[in-house]
Amino acid sequence: MTEVKFYDPDFSPEDRLIYSVVTARYGDKWIFVRHHRRHTFEIPGGHIEDTESPFEAAKRELMEETGAIKFSLECVSTYSVTMGNETRFGRLYFAVVSEIGVVPDTSEIEEIAFMDNLPAAVTYPDIQPLLFKKMIEYLKADF
Repeated sequence: MTEVKFYDPDFSPEDRLIYSVVTARYGDKWIFVRHHRRHTFEIPGGHIEDTESPFEAAKRELMEETGAIKFSLECVSTYSVTMGNETRFGRLYFAVVSEIGVVPDTSEIEEIAFMDNLPAAVTYPDIQPLLFKKMIEYLKADF
């Protein structure tokens, strides 16, 4: 069983933060990506490198996976994912993208999709719908 928990954006777990995930809007659509080795879509994001902060990783992943050039970026939540006896932590970000260029040749992304909602088939079905739901709740709270 997979358990996802959410914490304040500035929460610093004892364990290292592993992931930065970026729910992003371009115009009135959500941006999703498809890795070249997968058939499902996912929210842009990835591993935080040893030399970067979670915020820097979020910026890098958004640019590498979507071709985003101009965007605003804010942290929504720190989160944890527990599977079995292992818990890993990440940060969830929200981006408003105002300009998209070309996805770099070095990207692992095969396809970018602009959608009205979370796709039915996502890469991490026990995790990504909960991250997306958290984002929707966050945005509704701002209104």
